[in-house]
Amino acid sequence: MKIQFLGATQTVTGSKYLIKTNDIEILVDCGLFQGYKDLRLRNWAPLTINPSSIKFILLTHAHIDHSGYIPLLVKNGFRGKILCTEATKKLANILLPDSGYLQEEEARYANKKGYTKHKPTLPLYTKKDAEIALSYFQTVPFDKPFMLHDGFYASFHYAGHILGASLIRLIHEETSILFSGDLGRLNDPLMKPPIDPPNSTYLVIESTYGDRLHDETDPEKQFGEIINRTSKRGGSILIPAFAVGRTQSILYYIHQLKLKNEIPDLPVFVDSPMATNASEIFYHHANLHRLTNEESASVGQTATYVRSVEESIALTNKKMPMIIISASGMATGGRVLHHIRNLAPDYKNTILFSGFQAGGTRGDRMIRGEKEIKMFGQMIPIRAEIAQISNISAHADYKEILTWLSHLKTTPRRVFITHGEQEASDALKAKIEHEFNWNVEIPKYLDQYELT
Repeated sequence: MKIQFLGATQTVTGSKYLIKTNDIEILVDCGLFQGYKDLRLRNWAPLTINPSSIKFILLTHAHIDHSGYIPLLVKNGFRGKILCTEATKKLANILLPDSGYLQEEEARYANKKGYTKHKPTLPLYTKKDAEIALSYFQTVPFDKPFMLHDGFYASFHYAGHILGASLIRLIHEETSILFSGDLGRLNDPLMKPPIDPPNSTYLVIESTYGDRLHDETDPEKQFGEIINRTSKRGGSILIPAFAVGRTQSILYYIHQLKLKNEIPDLPVFVDSPMATNASEIFYHHANLHRLTNEESASVGQTATYVRSVEESIALTNKKMPMIIISASGMATGGRVLHHIRNLAPDYKNTILFSGFQAGGTRGDRMIRGEKEIKMFGQMIPIRAEIAQISNISAHADYKEILTWLSHLKTTPRRVFITHGEQEASDALKAKIEHEFNWNVEIPKYLDQYELT
């Protein structure tokens, strides 16, 4: 058995891992690259493999950096099966068509405004391409091994992170490999902790927060302070948020603050059809998170959900203080860009980032203090307060990762560290070697390894 790293090497995006034997080729995750231009250009470059030769895609979870390349793979000839949990499939039904739609809209807008070198600019794939890709999805249960091929088995296990997220374990003859996907927190207020890692010969572990610990400050208190000081100066709070997972966590904290009368009763709007649909799925899967049905219903009623474009445009014209939660979480696209263009030039407002910002994204650049951000072919002045709450991340920090790894009962032959910026991966490698004295590798893009 061999593994090739086709993404998520020295970056947190583009997760793709090719597993090959003499008889079969399998992809674990199939994500889009995001952030820096040189990474995004990889989405347009031909893969080093033939899509038609891949028999299965095993999907750890629905986030676009893990699933967003699937429509293009299908467009280019993939005709196998895409296997994931039930909740992941439901979320992919929302995320993938939205990804195609956004790319169509960005291409259309670029052509209309003429700020493109390409004549015409084309989308990477369309909403229709994504809908076609969804027909290849099949669901599998947690914790039940199944056969992919003679002597080749797979199993999915609860990973926390977001609804449906999974660890994936593959077994071929005497060799096994465990993929962490994105590993959830040990004490998240909404998601249950990941299960202990099943013993495996090899391990592929994420390192998003491999070089840092999450702030121990209560996120609820931080939200309260930011909302209160912004409302006192008559401003609005814009929260760019991932539609799946992060939006639901933010609503939970705002709901708690309102219950305790610790913030003004500002109107709350979720301006993302994707986040609206994802929230409905979240609240209907009480078995996969900590909230009861009653709590889910109460949190869900905290906000007004904005679905249509007309409603979103009307929202930008409102002058009253309010809280807007909108995708995307790194300000790479979507309706949040229109709100940034509207709110960022006014010092009274706050743009509050609530999670990891990949290098080169608009979110990363605003947090780093850039005073102008390019969007829609023009430079937008950033005068609003820029704030960040980092301790509601859905990713385990390095201490949580080490605690999780400590539950392995046998020593893996090798640990591969992926899904992290270079500094984070290097730091986690040093910590694992010091703590466990294990053999640790940080693969480079397109590296291959024999798994024996």
